[in-house]
Amino acid sequence: MASLEQINAAALEQLQSEGVVKWEKMDDALVWSALLRSDSLLSVGYQPIGHQDIENNIHLIDVNSAKWKGVKDALQAHILSEAQRLNPNMRLEKEDLFAFGDKELPYFNVKVWNFEILAQLRRMDNVRYAEPMGYGTQDEQRSDAGCGSNGPDWGIPSSDYSVVAPNAKVSWNYEYSNIQNAWTSSTGDNITIGLIDTGVNSAQANLNGSFASGQSTGRFCDKLGFHESCWWWWCSNDGVWDDCGHGTSMAGTIAGPRTSSGSTVGVAYNANLVSCRGTDDVVINGSREKDGVTDSFYYLGNRSDVKIISMSLGDVFWSSQVADGVYYAYNRGKLIFCAAGTSLSWTSWWGVIFPANMSQTTAVTGIRTGSPMQRCAECHSGSQVDFVVVMQDRNNTNRTAITLANSGTQPSYTGGSSIATATTAGIAALVWAENPSMSRSQVMNHMKAASSNYPSRDGQFGWGIVDAAAAVANAN
Repeated sequence: MASLEQINAAALEQLQSEGVVKWEKMDDALVWSALLRSDSLLSVGYQPIGHQDIENNIHLIDVNSAKWKGVKDALQAHILSEAQRLNPNMRLEKEDLFAFGDKELPYFNVKVWNFEILAQLRRMDNVRYAEPMGYGTQDEQRSDAGCGSNGPDWGIPSSDYSVVAPNAKVSWNYEYSNIQNAWTSSTGDNITIGLIDTGVNSAQANLNGSFASGQSTGRFCDKLGFHESCWWWWCSNDGVWDDCGHGTSMAGTIAGPRTSSGSTVGVAYNANLVSCRGTDDVVINGSREKDGVTDSFYYLGNRSDVKIISMSLGDVFWSSQVADGVYYAYNRGKLIFCAAGTSLSWTSWWGVIFPANMSQTTAVTGIRTGSPMQRCAECHSGSQVDFVVVMQDRNNTNRTAITLANSGTQPSYTGGSSIATATTAGIAALVWAENPSMSRSQVMNHMKAASSNYPSRDGQFGWGIVDAAAAVANAN
């Protein structure tokens, strides 16, 4: 069996040569080792033999139709039969193998303990992928907006915010995106933004009972949980509440209310918000997290009122199952913003992470103040970046954006490509609210045309900083 070091070395080689880590490029032995060195859960994507272009038509597939269900049933029956043959002393039944229940997208999750089963699946014409679910980034470093970092910061100087009526704090970095001037025309009303993250904190009133208050009335904040306590059919849902802090800070940046409480105000402070708890933390590197994120994309893809999805999560490893969720939501017309990434100890040189490196997503990263553009201390950049947001002082890396803390009205410093992504999603809502009949591509074109690098595109920082007021004016 390959060691963790050997698996990661193969992943690093892929990063250096191709810019992305995909299990399909690794041999059976490495994939098998990764499976056993995690939780032995395999994600199996299926299709009828000869089916073409699932990336562009996944939203049209009915997995309960005879053709698709027949493929899934046959594969599952084969896996069960082989598992029983190869493990005669285990007395295995279907419920011992298959996890997370039935899905509305063409994949399923199954426990695999035998190399022979994995090797067989990877060679079947009706199997699109067979990938370890639980193996991901083997590095515990987290972003500066990661878990445990969203408590109130009591030493924030007045230079790090301005105050607008009725007594709301505006983060110092909004100025660089001209957000306050955009508010004279648009505040994001009647636009619904989906957030896939760690949930929102139950103690933060501004994302609960006070969400529709002050100058932010007449809107809603829905909260859903898609993260399970474990993977078997009898497992419970972990709920909607944020145990990490990351989702709370992202929600506050996107749509925190404009009130007299002295708390920070979000970019689109009149937009609706749908918070989907998909993960425990900021890295999509566990089976339950991949399941939660995929289910979140599917749910938001099916909500007709959701126009924008923001996700400041990711991983070095490509997940074909999560990609299925992205394809589905994108094909349903959603504008998807994803964080370009935050450095890990073995990928500090690398570019944009998954799923921000997908063509269906809009990648965002954070930069420092000043010129020329310089990425923030931990932020990734690269050719797949579309937009950037100033969120860190060039001379003081501790001076980042401020947003809602886990509780109370005192703000918290938050940074990384995470906050840049949430900010850009809010700007998109301002633009779309100006003309709700616009298409996704029209919104994007207005944002590009109002960006600092336009009409050129920089190889590291894309179209640059969006002038929110100019983008809103373009949409009028």
